[in-house]
Amino acid sequence: MNKDAILITGVAKRVGLHLAKTFLGRGVPVIGTYRGEHPSLDELSREGAELHHCDFYDEVQVGMLARTVLERHSRLRAVIHNASDWLAEDSDLAPGDIMWRMMQVHASAPYQLNLALAPLLQACSEPFADIIHIGDYVSSRGSSKHIAYAASKAAQDNLTLSFSSLLAPKVKVNSIAPALVIFDEADDEDYREKARNKSLMRREGGLEEFQHAVDYLLQSSYVTGRVLPLDGGRHLSVA
Repeated sequence: MNKDAILITGVAKRVGLHLAKTFLGRGVPVIGTYRGEHPSLDELSREGAELHHCDFYDEVQVGMLARTVLERHSRLRAVIHNASDWLAEDSDLAPGDIMWRMMQVHASAPYQLNLALAPLLQACSEPFADIIHIGDYVSSRGSSKHIAYAASKAAQDNLTLSFSSLLAPKVKVNSIAPALVIFDEADDEDYREKARNKSLMRREGGLEEFQHAVDYLLQSSYVTGRVLPLDGGRHLSVA
C-alpha cells in the first residue's frame, strides 16, 4: 500500500533526525528540509528520504520549497514544523534583527507552508491529516534570556489555533511544547544537573518520549487546536 509522505522541517540532527529515521523505518515516505550540511543527511538519503535545502530566513527559498513539494506530490499525511533557531538577547545582533529572525523561522515560514500545502493535506488518503508545530515550554511563560525566541514560539502556538479552525475537520493541527528533550554533547555536567533539577522528573524526556507524543497526535481522530506539554512536570517544580 502506498503511504502519503510526511514533511519534516529540520531533519539534520536531534529531534528532526530521530523523527525522520523512525518514519522511514516504518516505511513512511519522508520529505525533509535542512539548512546546513551534516553527515546524517547522507544516511537519510540512502534510506530514501527526499531532502531539500531551505534556509527559512530566506523568503524566496521558503516559496521555492512549497512550489517544489506541490509539483512532486499530490497528497501529504502530515507536516511537522521542527526547524528552529535559538538566539538570546545578548547575541551580537541588533534586537530588531533577533526578533525578525525568530519570527521568520518559528511563525512566518510555518504560516506560509501551511497555507501553500493545505490542499495536499486535504487530499490525504487517510481519514485525517496533521500539522504539528514543535514549540517550547517557554511559549506559555516567557524567558528573560530568550525574549524574542519565547515570543515567536507563542506566535507559533497561536498559528495552531487559527489553522485548526481553518482546516478542520480533515486536518488536525496541534503543537508540542517540550522542555528538556536531550542534551547537546557539549553541555557540561554542572549545566546538565541544573537543567534536570528544573522538572519534577529530574531527567531528560528523551527522543522516544518525543516520538510517542508525535505518534499520539498522528493517531488521534479527535484532538486538534491543542498545545501538548512535554515538560516532566516543570510547571510544578520550585527548582
